[in-house]
Amino acid sequence: MKRKTAPARRRAVPLAELVAWLDRTLDLPAFAGDSSNNGLQVEGASGGVSKVACGVDASPEFYEEARRRGAQLLLVHHGISWGDSLARIAGPAYRLVAPLVRADQALYAAHLPLDAHPVLGNNARIAKALGLRGVRPFGVYRGFSIGVRGSFPRALPWDEVKARFRAICPGGLFDSVDAGKKLVRTVGIVSGGGADECAQAAAAGLDAFLTGEFGLQHRNAVLNDPIDLAAGGHYATERFGVRALGEALAAEFGIEWEFVDFNLPW
Repeated sequence: MKRKTAPARRRAVPLAELVAWLDRTLDLPAFAGDSSNNGLQVEGASGGVSKVACGVDASPEFYEEARRRGAQLLLVHHGISWGDSLARIAGPAYRLVAPLVRADQALYAAHLPLDAHPVLGNNARIAKALGLRGVRPFGVYRGFSIGVRGSFPRALPWDEVKARFRAICPGGLFDSVDAGKKLVRTVGIVSGGGADECAQAAAAGLDAFLTGEFGLQHRNAVLNDPIDLAAGGHYATERFGVRALGEALAAEFGIEWEFVDFNLPW
């Protein structure tokens, strides 16, 4: 009789080791002024971590899907602890925390540290996907440079830049204002809700500014101080960082990871 080979057990790494690596990699102390309480927000994974689920938002649907996929650590961009939002664990706050505690899952959040990271960050990854060169920090928010700026090797038609941006942000609620040049070479990028930094892009003399979403005031601002503006969707532009971070963490420790994508249009 042929014996069945038992499946190899996945390696489980102590949560503390993963958290220490994440804190170091993201340089959390440098972002102490962020409204997000970055880092480990809910402790769990008492038996160690063999699988990580990455997502943009810590939400009930994300919790459920992460449990279904067997993840012990949930790694997100938008966590559940902002300022004193968890001062009382009751009502909505309880409903955010309790499912994680019951499932013995840990939650780690990285907001501005993941926007700003020069290699794994949302904005650095968007710039790389677009093919920008000479990428460097740009876009000051609360004293932090959270975005990037860079240049195409040669000037491209603005319509082509928009097409590239739209292609790398599938499912996003795309919008644009064609207020600047028809040919674009220099670009500023601040993902998610970074539209206020379009004024900094204009002041820096950049040809275009890319973000996640913008409002009427931003449309009017770029018409007044001409610069091309495009939005790829808040969610869609902030998938980049958690995917890159999850992949790097898994490679460092030899564990599994998955990106849980709800393909939200906002």
